[in-house]
Amino acid sequence: MTLIPLCLPDSITPEQFLSEYWQKKPLLIKQGLPQLIGMFEPDDMLGLALEEDASARLLTQAASKQEGLPQWQLKKSPLAEADFDNLPEQWTVLVQNLEQWSPELGQLWQAFDFIPQWQRDDIMVSYAPKGGSVGKHYDDYDVFLAQGFGSRRWQLGKFCDKATEFVADEPIRLFDDMGEIIFDEILEAGDVLYVPPKLSHFGVAQDDCLTFSFGCRRPNLMQIIDSLADIATNDSDLFIPMLLPQSMQASGELQVDSIEAIKNQLLQMLQSERGDDIIRQAVSEVVSKRQYDALVPEETLDTDDLMQALNDGATLQADYSNRLLYRQTNDGITLYANGQRLDGLDDKATAVLMRLANGEHLQSPDVMDIDPDELSEWLENGWVWIDFAE
Repeated sequence: MTLIPLCLPDSITPEQFLSEYWQKKPLLIKQGLPQLIGMFEPDDMLGLALEEDASARLLTQAASKQEGLPQWQLKKSPLAEADFDNLPEQWTVLVQNLEQWSPELGQLWQAFDFIPQWQRDDIMVSYAPKGGSVGKHYDDYDVFLAQGFGSRRWQLGKFCDKATEFVADEPIRLFDDMGEIIFDEILEAGDVLYVPPKLSHFGVAQDDCLTFSFGCRRPNLMQIIDSLADIATNDSDLFIPMLLPQSMQASGELQVDSIEAIKNQLLQMLQSERGDDIIRQAVSEVVSKRQYDALVPEETLDTDDLMQALNDGATLQADYSNRLLYRQTNDGITLYANGQRLDGLDDKATAVLMRLANGEHLQSPDVMDIDPDELSEWLENGWVWIDFAE
């Protein structure tokens, strides 16, 4: 069982990071993730980019902008070997959702356990030869940029907003003006740079390099509204027409007073106990949904092999390519996995899944009270991952 230290400088506690840096200012963490060193080489990621089920992008940059043509070209997966023929000097390939392809890499999320796991997005890799980049840009989410191979120079500038002007007619959001440069460093393998949302950044490969982006993201309001509507559909009382006060008005007019009365009833429902239940369930389903479709495993352990592995010292852990979380309610604990509420669990199964959701590594004695067939189902559903003893 490998326990990974938190990715923070020795001088900064998780509480300090969250209060002083999180979504406020960047932080360089020298050798914050040494486990990445030697884990992958560029050929590994180039091969993965060609997989049929991979979510990959190939970004190329012309040496200079020609009149009427964009300087950047973007090709999305599926990618083929021919796409890598006759590439310009500057190019980058990006592959998303690496947890699905490497559970070992997914385990490195443990280094960021000071961030609630429901806010984890995915791990993306960026491979580029010397001089390659994805241009000057910003993200709407928090990201830990971890160098896994080679080196990359990072520059950080101003915070951006809705008024930030992007370069016209390019396939990606890029801009020219980063304002005053507040950070200019070269990251070596094992180094990590935290970049808060909307902070402009620009990375250039100094040699063949792999940069792994551990992204953290919260839901947007549109996702919550959609989920509220889906859940409210199951409440028959909400289909009963409203009772509204009536006053004299022109027959063709929809008065502001009528709209205000409808809004007030809607707000009263959302602020009621029924509304609290709908909102809690909507949020739980949204934040536990996967961003990418699950890969179908090529092979799975049968129940006997699973139990034998556990008896031989293997451990069960949450599968970091999936979403397993719980919330406390008046009736007890409610668990969610990949956007679905898990009903019908007994107290023992609930307790074990809670421990797994909290990042614990469980051994055979920890799950001895769980039906082996149920454990196999968790494994098949992708909620858990088995780490074989070395």
